[in-house]
This record gives sequence, structure tokens and C-alpha cells, in this order.
Amino acid sequence: MVSVVLPVYNERESLAPLLDEIATALREIPFEIVAVDDGSTDGSLEELQRLVMGHPELRIVAFERNSGQSAAFSAGFDAARGDVVVTMDADGQNDPRDALKLLRALEAHASVAAAVGYREGRADSAWKLLQSRVANRTRNWITGDAVRDTGCSLKAMRRDALALVPRFDGMHRFLPTLIRARGGKVLELPVSHRARRYGESKYGMWNRAARGLRDAFGVRWYRRRALECAGRRGVD
Repeated sequence: MVSVVLPVYNERESLAPLLDEIATALREIPFEIVAVDDGSTDGSLEELQRLVMGHPELRIVAFERNSGQSAAFSAGFDAARGDVVVTMDADGQNDPRDALKLLRALEAHASVAAAVGYREGRADSAWKLLQSRVANRTRNWITGDAVRDTGCSLKAMRRDALALVPRFDGMHRFLPTLIRARGGKVLELPVSHRARRYGESKYGMWNRAARGLRDAFGVRWYRRRALECAGRRGVD
């Protein structure tokens, strides 16, 4: 059983085609989609409620007000029933077919806790690519980890490893590092990246920079003090 966790904030037009793509990509395995509406104001929640009729695998969690992507992911993790949790953006820029690639990598490597994507051939402006490059290098320098693309939401994570990850505002940017901090192995694989067809990006450089730096120092502190528990088994 795979749970696809989809944080949604004002992505009404993207939802129907994206759900169809996910259903097609994962049609050969048991899966559910947990869509977390993060206080959308554009009718995204109503669109999700309409789409349930054609997608019985869809389950909806709804916030009364916007709480941020980490809160949406956290609520989705709590609601997920699968042994593996896949995360992706709701804007359609992640290709759901790449989720299958990550799932196959987990299946082929039983000792791996997570398979995460890094975006190749990104469909972004030169300015956005520069921001991402600076953010990746800065976060890796501060945390002491090496994650190729911290901003890529497309990830497949075993539920038992994810359960050990601490929850905090901003944690979604550091999931591979946080999993490694608890002893989990993480694979990084190339995934595609598509141009946004609907709406506009909710994130910019200045609304993330200060929080990202603060969170990176917090993760650095956590990495140095976390107990490595992943893979530990009980004994009689």
C-alpha cells in the first residue's frame, strides 16, 4: 500500500489532471491519495470534493486556514495508511511516473529508508535556478549533509523511517537529512521537472530565506544529538 500525500494550496485547475496522472502511473499497485487542503481560497477544496466521485482512492484533509507546507505534510503523514509514503507538489510540475521510479528503487533496496528525487532539466527561470542553487549549498553547508536538491518535493519514504522524523515548521525542506540523522539510508535519483501550466508559484526568495537559515541551524543541532534508531528491532 502506497500513500501519496499531496499538500494543496490554491491549485484548483491542476488537481483534476494531476489526480488522473497519479491514478494512471500507480494503477498496478494498491495506493491512496491523501490531499491536504491548506486553507485554499480558490475553490480547491470544493474541487477535491467533486473529484472524489471519480477517484475513490482520494481522501481529503482540510485546514480551516493556511498553515504552511510542513503542517500539510505532517497532517498527511498522520492520515496515511500506506507502508510507503510518496510526497509531491500539487502544481503538476512533478511527473507522477517518476514516483514509480522511486518506489521501484525502494523495492530493490530493502535497507534504504527513502528514495528522493533531484530535478533534471528544470523548467524554471535562470533567477529561480540561481536561488535554488544558493539555497542548496547554504543548507548543506550549515547542516553538514549533502542533498542534491532540497527543494524537490518528490520523495518515497518508508513509513517506519518517517515516523522517527521530528515535526516542526520547515521540516519538509530537510526530510532526507532528518531521516539520515536517525540512521536511515537515502537514495537520490534524477526525476523530471515540468513547467507550471496553471496558477503561480507561492514561494519566493525573501519569504523563505530567513526561515530556511534558522531551520538549517536547528537541523544542524538535531543531527549532532539525534539517536540513530532506524532499523532497530525488538528482542524477546
